[in-house]
Order: sequence, then structure tokens, then C-alpha cells
Amino acid sequence: MTRLFAPLVAILWLSSQPVLAQELKIEQCSDRAEYSELDFWLGEWEVFADGKNAGNNRIEKILNGCIVMEHWVGAGGDQGKSIFFYDLAKKTWKQLWFTQWANRPGGIKEKILIKKFPNGGIRFQGLIIKPDGGTYLDRTTLTPLVNGDVWQLIEVSEDDGETWQSVFDAVYKRRLTPGPDRG
Repeated sequence: MTRLFAPLVAILWLSSQPVLAQELKIEQCSDRAEYSELDFWLGEWEVFADGKNAGNNRIEKILNGCIVMEHWVGAGGDQGKSIFFYDLAKKTWKQLWFTQWANRPGGIKEKILIKKFPNGGIRFQGLIIKPDGGTYLDRTTLTPLVNGDVWQLIEVSEDDGETWQSVFDAVYKRRLTPGPDRG
């Protein structure tokens, strides 16, 4: 029995030592500029495509600001969740997107930040696997607009990026009052 508790006692003792605690101080996400690069997108949004309401989106920071979480509810009731996180080892943002259609192409996506624009916009890109085993590129560009809105453009390419087809072109308008929690 004593053998089982010895490592725990050692860990507790080490963590209580002030010098070691200072040496092991971990930097907070909020202390790093990288973690504010998506702040323009935080908030509650009504999303419009072709002038019609396409859905609502809530973007928030969670886990002490280390993660940006997206909660999408489409006008037709479809839902999606994204987790954006900063990969310190690779010095870039990554996105994981999930929907209730996980078995369909695009039902789950993994993208990586590939470009930052001078206006504060960012572009993520990933690869989608088709049912026949083929693949196509999928990219999302988020652009903050001068009036506080955000433009989102999602495009796909079946020719390795030679040409792109828009599949979602929408403007995010900030909700003046928070909506009900829909997801």
C-alpha cells in the first residue's frame, strides 16, 4: 500500500515548493498575442447569405481563452460545432468542425491556418475525403469588415487549388441582444 502512495506524496511535496512552482510557471493563453487573432469573430451573430437569414452563430472563448468555440445553428435546424486552437509547436491555428452528419463528406473537417491578410482576415484550409476515396480542398476565409460585421467565404476546389467554387458566402451581423442558447 505504501508503494502506491509514495509517488503521490512526492508530487504533492514538489508542487508545494515555492521555487519549483515558480520554475514551472505556465504562461496563460491570454498572455500571448496569438490567442487574440480570432477575437474579431467573437460574439453572437445572425448570418445572412444572399440577403436571407442562413442561421445563427455564437463564437466564444473557453478554457481560459485557450480555445475558440463555435456554435452554429442553420436556418433549417442543422447544427455544427467548431473548436479552434493554437498549436504552439507548429505556431499556427487549427480548426476541427463537427456536424450531425459525421459520415458525409464535410460532416467533420480539419483545417489549418494557411494565410493571414493585412486587413485582419484569416484563411483556413483542409482536405475532404469523398465516398469514392478521392479528395478535394476546402477553405474558409473570415474577413472582419469596417462596420463590425464579418464576411465568411467557404470554397472548394477539385483541381488542387487551380480553381475555386464558392459553397457558402455569408455576412455575419452582430446580434444586438443575445438569442436563446440553441446549441
